[in-house]
Amino acid sequence: MEGACDARFEGVREAFARNFSESGDIGASVALALHGEIVVDLWAGHVDRERTQPWERDTVVLIYSSTKGVVALAAHMLADRGLIDFEAPVADVWPEFAQAGKETLPLRYVLTHQAGLPAIDEELPMGAELEWDIMAGALSRQAPLWEPGEKQGYHAATFGWLVGEVIRRVDGRSVGTFIREEIAGPLGVDFLLGFGPEEDHRVSDLHLAQVPAEELPSLAAAALLDPKSLAARSFNIAPRGPNKGRNSRAYRGSEQPGSNGHSNARALATIYGALGNGGEWQGQHLLSEASIRRAGTEQTQGRDIILQTPVRRTLGYMMPVPAVPDPRGENAFGHAGMGGSLGFCDPDAGLGFGYAMNQMWTNTLDQDDPRAARLMRAVYESLG
Repeated sequence: MEGACDARFEGVREAFARNFSESGDIGASVALALHGEIVVDLWAGHVDRERTQPWERDTVVLIYSSTKGVVALAAHMLADRGLIDFEAPVADVWPEFAQAGKETLPLRYVLTHQAGLPAIDEELPMGAELEWDIMAGALSRQAPLWEPGEKQGYHAATFGWLVGEVIRRVDGRSVGTFIREEIAGPLGVDFLLGFGPEEDHRVSDLHLAQVPAEELPSLAAAALLDPKSLAARSFNIAPRGPNKGRNSRAYRGSEQPGSNGHSNARALATIYGALGNGGEWQGQHLLSEASIRRAGTEQTQGRDIILQTPVRRTLGYMMPVPAVPDPRGENAFGHAGMGGSLGFCDPDAGLGFGYAMNQMWTNTLDQDDPRAARLMRAVYESLG
């Protein structure tokens, strides 16, 4: 294990070590920001299953839907500047969206997963998810699968193109470029969304879980096994084609803002650390305090019809659910990624947290991963 850990958080170091000795981590990083300073920055393990190549300080890995929280931040930054109105129809900035009953659909429903657009009915060509214009065009033509605002169902893949196209329309830059120039660059952190081969040397492959979905008891796992289910259609949005898998160069080079950011714990902790510190990070201003309050205000709660679990959501983020044991404060918000990654802030405690790993816990939506939960408990126990 390498890195630094403030003596107050020795319990986090111990929990991180247990993730390797007891819970199968191969390579991972964990970080914690407190009141605008990094107080835990640890990494350990290897990038490969054979354990021949060490995980380094600047190693990044696919974080799946933990990407969504940073994409949501980009939208909140543009709202802070008066360029995005969450209450206004998406079609105000994306005119082609005004069809199939979506003429008045507000952007807020996209951020809260209430838009009814988690899947696409039309048949998409092989590798469509690698082509921005194809995906944005298909979503502009898609009719909502339920009355917008009446239900919430996780927009696993489509969230990224929907929010990303709004960002592109109002700012002129792709969401990956915006994040690089407005968030990652100023903060000096590693967050890559669509990148060239020059970065491949420090990217860890993501290793699939060893427990097949057939052996998992949850309703979500069962739904994913049915290719016609809404859950399966939401996660498997288009046929990928050969050499287009999650560790491929083609996938890494594309921008899929719902799911294909590559990062590490230090970056997530820094980004969320700014949100937990009034929008400021060591001289860099990301977001106003009013916008942070809006980003962290609960908008909807109840059962998610795709995840098959109770959820609490803000505009782009998830919050702790009372029914599920969680050490975080009730006002904490952030986003997890399939397989185990997690980033969140707790404004009441002034903290930001990040965890990124290359060994997926499961290949489904199950939330029984002990690793991030163990780390979170250690953080809050250390705070007292």
